[in-house]
Amino acid sequence: MISLQPITYREACVFVAEHHRHHRPPQGWLFGVAANNGEAVIGVAMVGRPVARMLQDGYTAEVTRLCTDGTPHVASKLLAASWRAARAMGYRRLITYTLASEDGTSIRAAGWKEVGRSGGGSWNTPSRPRVDTHPTEQKTLWEKKGDLNDPERA
Repeated sequence: MISLQPITYREACVFVAEHHRHHRPPQGWLFGVAANNGEAVIGVAMVGRPVARMLQDGYTAEVTRLCTDGTPHVASKLLAASWRAARAMGYRRLITYTLASEDGTSIRAAGWKEVGRSGGGSWNTPSRPRVDTHPTEQKTLWEKKGDLNDPERA
């Protein structure tokens, strides 16, 4: 049986460092939630301020990392729990991104809507050389939103 549990930033970072396919842990967060199988943590969701500064309106948060050990249905359970927590804290919108090559099945299962495509490319420029350690393909933006007083948007 899969259960939810609280998790610290440090514990979530260790899990992401060990299990995430293409990203390191994020620099910060607002909160996180973990899933366990009764014996060990099998997934984490890390939620922070939106990475895109134009989306930082005070009412939008972003799932900056979603990472599981591959156990079925854990990702959608963590996404749903992240939205419930964000909504309870007063956020009106929760976003996340997937790589264009990922199908988004878990996100759709949690009731999120696809917003569109964005990003991609390299941060490397002649004036600020960088080594890309992450995928540079285009991303799909997803959202879950609702008004705190609207039970239909839960």
